[in-house]
Amino acid sequence: MHSTAARMSERERVCDGMLFGTFRTKKRTKGSSIMPDGLIALIIILFVVAGAVITKRCIEFLLLGSLAGSIVLYRGSFLGEWIGILQEVVGDPDNVWLWLVCGLFGSLIAVLQAAGGTGGFSRILSRFCRTQNRTMFASFLLGLLIFVDDYLNVLTVGVCMKDLYDRRKLPRESLAFVLDSTGAPVCVLLPFSTWAVFFAGLFYQHDLISSQFASGMDAYVHAIPYCFYPFFALLIVFLFTIGKFPKLGAMKKAFARVEKTGEVYSADSAKYNHGGPMQGEEQMQNGRLRDFLIPILVLVGIAIATGDLLLAVIVTLALCVVLYVPFRRMTMEVFTEHMIQGFGEMLTVFFMLVGAFSLAHVCGELHLTEYLIELAKPLLTPALFPAISFVLLATLAFVTGSNWGMSAVVIPILIPMCAAIGGNAVLTMAAIISGGAFGSHACFYTDATILSSSAAGIDNMEHAVSQLPYVMIAAGGAVVLYLVFGFIM
Repeated sequence: MHSTAARMSERERVCDGMLFGTFRTKKRTKGSSIMPDGLIALIIILFVVAGAVITKRCIEFLLLGSLAGSIVLYRGSFLGEWIGILQEVVGDPDNVWLWLVCGLFGSLIAVLQAAGGTGGFSRILSRFCRTQNRTMFASFLLGLLIFVDDYLNVLTVGVCMKDLYDRRKLPRESLAFVLDSTGAPVCVLLPFSTWAVFFAGLFYQHDLISSQFASGMDAYVHAIPYCFYPFFALLIVFLFTIGKFPKLGAMKKAFARVEKTGEVYSADSAKYNHGGPMQGEEQMQNGRLRDFLIPILVLVGIAIATGDLLLAVIVTLALCVVLYVPFRRMTMEVFTEHMIQGFGEMLTVFFMLVGAFSLAHVCGELHLTEYLIELAKPLLTPALFPAISFVLLATLAFVTGSNWGMSAVVIPILIPMCAAIGGNAVLTMAAIISGGAFGSHACFYTDATILSSSAAGIDNMEHAVSQLPYVMIAAGGAVVLYLVFGFIM
C-alpha cells in the first residue's frame, strides 16, 4: 500500500467522491438506462471475474471492464473519456508513488540476486529450512515479523524466500499464498501498522466512536479481538505451513505438479522467471550474507522510521552501489543493467493495477457502492448488522479491488447506521476492518494480491485461484462468528 500520508490523501479524495485521483465528472451523454447503474456495474464486475478466471488473462479483462463501463457512462464519447481515465490513473501522484515503489523494488530484487546476496541468505537459512514444512513456516514467521506495512511485508519476504522454496521443491503457489496471507491479515491485527493509523482516523470522526473511546487508536485496539477474518486467515496459513491443513483445489494440483514433474511453477508462469527456477549453486555458495542482510535491514528500518517505502527503497539501492561496486561484486555498468531489467520486470504489475484502478473508477461513477448498500438496508437489525457490514465491505472491496478506498466510502455510512439502530460499535468496527482485509487478501486484482504473485514469480490468476478455497473458508468462519457475537453482545 501507499505510505501513511499517501493513504490519508487517498481517503480524503475518496470521501469527496473521487477515487484514485481527480477524475472527470462529466455525465453520460444520452438518456438514463432502464437497468440501475449499480446493477450494470455489478454485471461488468462479474464478467471481468469470470473472464479472467476462465482465460487467465487478467489485464485484458480489467481493461475491457473499464472500457465497458465507459461505454455505459459516456455513450458516443466513451473512447475519449476512457483514455482520459487511463491518463489520470497513470498520472495521479499517489499512483506514481506506487509505480515507482513497484519498479524500484524490482530493481532491488534483481541487484540483490546479481550480487549473490539472496544466494548467501539462502545458504544460511537452508540450515534451518531442511524440509518443506520448515521452509513454509520460516516464511510465515518472517511475515509476522515485518508487520508495519503489507507492501513491505510481501515484497521483502518474497525476496528472502523464493530461492529456498525452489530448492525444497515447493510450488510457487504456496509461497504466494503465505505472502498474501501474512500481508494485510498481520497488519490489521497490530496497532503499529499503517492499516491501524488509517482506520483509527476514519472511525474517530464519528460521534458514536468518539463518545465511547479516548482516541481513534483506542477504538481500534478494542476492535482487534473481534477482527475474525484476519485471525482465521492466519490460523489457516499457519496450519498449512506446518502440514496440518489439507491442500485444496488448485493448490493440491500445484503440489502434484511439482511431485510429478519437478517444476515449481507452471508453463503459464515461465515468462515471469527468465533466470530459471533458482540461482546456480556457485552463486549460492559464493554469495555473502551481508550483501543481502545489510540492504534488507536498512530497507525495513527506513520504512518503519519514515513510513515511506519509496524513500526506503531508493536509499537501499544507493547503499547497494556502495556495498557492491567498490568491492567488485559487480561493475557500475552491470549494476545499472540489472536495475533497469528489474524495473522492467514489474511492468506486468503496472498494467494490472492501471486496469484495476480504471475499473474501480467507472464502477464508482456507476454508483455500485450505493446500489449494494440499498440492497442491504432491508436486512439491517442490531444483531445482524456486524455480519452484514463484513459481507458488504468484503464484497465492495473484492469487486472494486480497493479495500482502503471502499472503507473510506462506507464507514461514514455504516457507523451512523450503527448508531441509529443501536448496534454494537466495537463489533461493527471490527467487521469493517475485517472486510477490508478480506478484499486485500482475496481480490485477484487488488494491489496486495498482484504484488504477492509478482514476488513469488507466478501468474496472478494462478495465485488467486489456488488460495481461493482457504480465503473462502476464513470468510465463512468470520460470518458465522459475527452472527453469533451479534446476538450475544
